[in-house]
Amino acid sequence: MVHQDGGWRGRLEAGRSQVALGLRAFGRGAADLLMPPLAHDSPEATASAGLTPDAWAKVVFLEDPVCDGCGAAFEMDGGAFASPRCAACLAQPYAFDRARAACVYDEASRGLILKFKHGDHQPFAPLFARWLSRSAAPLLDGADAVVPVPLHRFRLLSRRFNQAAEIARPLARRAGLDYLPDALIRQTHTTTQGGKSARGRRLNVKRAFAVTEEGRRRIRGRRILLVDDVLTTGATAEACARALIEAGARAVDLAVIARVRTAREMPT
Repeated sequence: MVHQDGGWRGRLEAGRSQVALGLRAFGRGAADLLMPPLAHDSPEATASAGLTPDAWAKVVFLEDPVCDGCGAAFEMDGGAFASPRCAACLAQPYAFDRARAACVYDEASRGLILKFKHGDHQPFAPLFARWLSRSAAPLLDGADAVVPVPLHRFRLLSRRFNQAAEIARPLARRAGLDYLPDALIRQTHTTTQGGKSARGRRLNVKRAFAVTEEGRRRIRGRRILLVDDVLTTGATAEACARALIEAGARAVDLAVIARVRTAREMPT
């Protein structure tokens, strides 16, 4: 009798929960119809997942086929026997194993990323995380944990938030992966990478990153998904990947919001 009563009460509570969830979803939908959510890139209302239709149409999203090593788009599908990597990645592989980018870094995406990165426009974070959950799906499937590219504490104080961490956190949560924001640290306060040559970028971040003692324990033997905002020459991601691998990570993959159009080429 007690068992039957408990089962009946459990079903009743479950039914009430479902009704409550349905009402909340209905309320959110009604609110969006009456007061449509504002676009992140404009004060006007939008239904295009956070962007105005005009901005959405201009973003060049990267679709397969892409290079498995750096995420750059191939001009054509080479078929079943084509190499999954571009010539540059075959000749000189990165320290990270695989890479994916949600879109091309150009005039359309640059403004959105800079508004997020330097304009403190944090509503972009969940939007970019959704983009990455789609473009980096093959990497997320094989990952054990997510690590953001860190900022030095001085830069973090001036910027007030780490843009890579703001994307990595919801991305890890959506994928059900461990999120390790403090595993990797930036131990030297380097100058900005903007305007430097490929060689200058590599020298600027050489030995700039280190894994904490707690981080070593959390990453040892695991496949790590490293998250950053933009991939240009890959110098920063390369330095981070080397630090993680030297500390015991089994492998490192890279997911970024955007990358330059041509592999290992700075935008003009």
